[in-house]
Amino acid sequence: MQKLYSQVTEMPHNSVGLLLGTSPKLKNGNNNLYFDYRIQATANLYKARKIDYILISGDKRRDDYNEPEEMKQALIRKGVPLQAIYLDYAGLRTLDSVVRAKLVFGQNKLTVISQKFHNERAIYLAERNGIEAIGFNADDVSAYAGFKTQLRELFARVKMFADLATGKKPRFLGEHFVIGKQGK
Repeated sequence: MQKLYSQVTEMPHNSVGLLLGTSPKLKNGNNNLYFDYRIQATANLYKARKIDYILISGDKRRDDYNEPEEMKQALIRKGVPLQAIYLDYAGLRTLDSVVRAKLVFGQNKLTVISQKFHNERAIYLAERNGIEAIGFNADDVSAYAGFKTQLRELFARVKMFADLATGKKPRFLGEHFVIGKQGK
């Protein structure tokens, strides 16, 4: 079965899309193209009715840094209604985002939305945690612009295998909440 998709028209439907968080700006103040491309990909999937709800999972460790809120606002600007968006503020790492989608948000089947390299890792984590997952590949940045990210991804994959071998769990869990079944 195909796990990764790059064309909206080929994408199967899943109720929930898990949008993996990233910052809207780079450290130098420029726009983060990973953010922009993930937002566009998510809006395209939602408008094509390939997903019904969006779970944005990202980092909000500090009051001045809030990936889920920034992504929510960007999706609303793209025409995605607020009632279709759910936020997970404890997606500190990909492992946390994926496992919390199941344990906190009740998802056993979902579409992961990020760049291809990130989706590959997220889908592997999902499958190892009993989640049926497919990925939608947002556009990627150029090899030159994304060099640091690609290097970081190599280390993230090594860490992923260590986490799986040691049974690492998310840093935070929380109250169980099923997307689309409860009021917001």
